[in-house]
Amino acid sequence: MRTRQILCPTDFSETASHALRYAIEMANFYQVGLRLIHVVDQPVGAENYQILAITPEELAKSMEDAAADKMRHLLSDLKSELPMETVIRRGSPIEEILADAVEFDVGMIVMASHGRSGLSHFLHTNVAEGIANRAKCPVLVVK
Repeated sequence: MRTRQILCPTDFSETASHALRYAIEMANFYQVGLRLIHVVDQPVGAENYQILAITPEELAKSMEDAAADKMRHLLSDLKSELPMETVIRRGSPIEEILADAVEFDVGMIVMASHGRSGLSHFLHTNVAEGIANRAKCPVLVVK
């Protein structure tokens, strides 16, 4: 952990920004780089049942472009001298974050939990829980 970069997934929410502050603090403490990742869900659609005027591929590309703009804005707000990498991936957030962590041999994942409970927790995939349960490296979940 002490020599490998920290992976920080973001959905650009306030909670994710809070987790990013923890990730920056830890990266500064250990003097390691920071890797920011955003995962765009792959839109589901059938060519035979198109209701929209655009294809799922075009929608995904548009979502990636919007995420890239948000990532640039997020980076411009940061006042840090840390070595930073950014990546935008497409697919299942849990699978893509875990794959990135393995591919880049990160030392730790620092991410936000949106703290859902009850029916909301049941109906929505809990990404933080999925990452914490399956990651091969330490995971810090920030509320």
